[in-house]
Amino acid sequence: MDEKLYMVETISIFRHRYVVSAREAEHAADEVVMNTSGMLNESFTEFSQKHIEECITSVREISAAEYMKMFDEDNDYLQSWEDTEKIRFVNVIKYKDDE
Repeated sequence: MDEKLYMVETISIFRHRYVVSAREAEHAADEVVMNTSGMLNESFTEFSQKHIEECITSVREISAAEYMKMFDEDNDYLQSWEDTEKIRFVNVIKYKDDE
């Protein structure tokens, strides 16, 4: 097998819209910041959202041991899973010469 494991990290960009009734635009903006940053416990309704882009921030080769360690760190609630279950999260490219 010539394939290696690569960790590809991305950032997703979304456009969020909120409609706020306020006396001034600055007050509306402040209300969005306060409510979407977790500072207030009130219910705050999002008007809509649209996915804009997913940007790759890094690509690096990792070992199987690194994969298992990162899996447990990033998905701590799944640490009790068997390794065979954790491996299912690896995306495998099907190359034409593999057929």
